[in-house]
Amino acid sequence: MSMMRRRVALFAAALLVAVVVGPSPARAVGVVLLPDLRQAPVGCAGGYPGDPARCLDWDVCPVADAAAPNGPCVQSGPIGAVRLRFTTSADNVGDGPLVIHGRRSDVGQERMTARQALQSAVDGSIPMAYEQAQHAVPAALYYEPAAAHQHWHLLGFEHFQLRTPAGDTVVIDRKNGFCLGDRYATADRLANRPVGTSSPQGALAAFLRENRCGHHAPEALSVVQGISVGYGDDYLHTVDFQWLDISTVPSGVYDVVNIVNGDRTLVEKSYANNASSMAISIRWPGDATTPPTTITRPPDVRLLRNCPGALQCATPRG
Repeated sequence: MSMMRRRVALFAAALLVAVVVGPSPARAVGVVLLPDLRQAPVGCAGGYPGDPARCLDWDVCPVADAAAPNGPCVQSGPIGAVRLRFTTSADNVGDGPLVIHGRRSDVGQERMTARQALQSAVDGSIPMAYEQAQHAVPAALYYEPAAAHQHWHLLGFEHFQLRTPAGDTVVIDRKNGFCLGDRYATADRLANRPVGTSSPQGALAAFLRENRCGHHAPEALSVVQGISVGYGDDYLHTVDFQWLDISTVPSGVYDVVNIVNGDRTLVEKSYANNASSMAISIRWPGDATTPPTTITRPPDVRLLRNCPGALQCATPRG
C-alpha cells in the first residue's frame, strides 16, 4: 500500500472511531457511516452503465456572445467563443449518505456556512439540524438568482479543467455552485442503499429526490442538500457554465478532467475515485496549429478515449 493510501486509510479509520461534534471537541458520537463520492465518466449521462467511449452527453458549442453563460450554439457567422460542453456527475457509492446543512443567522448575510452530517452506524440516526452536524465545511452556500437556478448552491463541490498530457492546466472552469440531490440511481449493488421511507436514510432519500435547495427562497436561513447511498447528482451539458472555453487552445491532444471534492474537505470513506478524465483531440480548420484571430468555423473535436477513475487519460509524449 502506498504512503498516500495508508494515510487516507488511517484517516478514515480514525473517523470511524470518533467524530468531533459542533463547537465542543469533547463530544464524540462514536462509529459513523461515511459517503464515498465517485466522479462518474466525463460526458456521460448520470447513472450511465455502459461503455464510456460511447457517451454522447458532450458537444462543441460555438456561441456568438462570449459573455452569455449558455448558448444558443451557432454554426456560421461571427463566433465569439467556442465551448466544449459536457455532462458531469458524482455518485455516492459509500456506506452512508452525504448530507450538507447550510445556515445563516439573518437575511443580511449573503452566504450560509456549511456543516456535513454523518450517519451513526449504531442506531442509523442522521443529524438533521445544522447544530448537530459533526463536520465543519469551509465551503459556503450562496443564492444564485439566475433564471435557470434561483436556489442555494454549495461552492466548490466539483471542478473541471482542460490539461495537456503532461498535466499542465490550459483552461479552468467558470462553474462554482451546485444544488445536490438524488437525481438518478447508480447501477451498483450497495448494502446501504435506502429502501422505503421508514428508516432515517429512507426518509432522507425521499427528501433528496425532490430537493431543490431552497428554490425561490432567497430569504431562507437554512437549507439541506446531499446524495444518498446508491444515487448521484448530475449537471447536463446544456446547463449554464457546463463548459470549458477552447477558443484560444492550440490544436493538439488534451485531457478533460473532472474532480469531485478536490480539496478533500468533505469527509469520505475513500478519495481514490474522485477524478475522471477523457482524452480529446482538437484540430482547427485547415490543419492550423493555432486558432484564427477571427473564428468563423469551430475546430474539429474528437473523443480519443474515456478514463473513469483516472486523473489522466491522454498519453504523454516521451
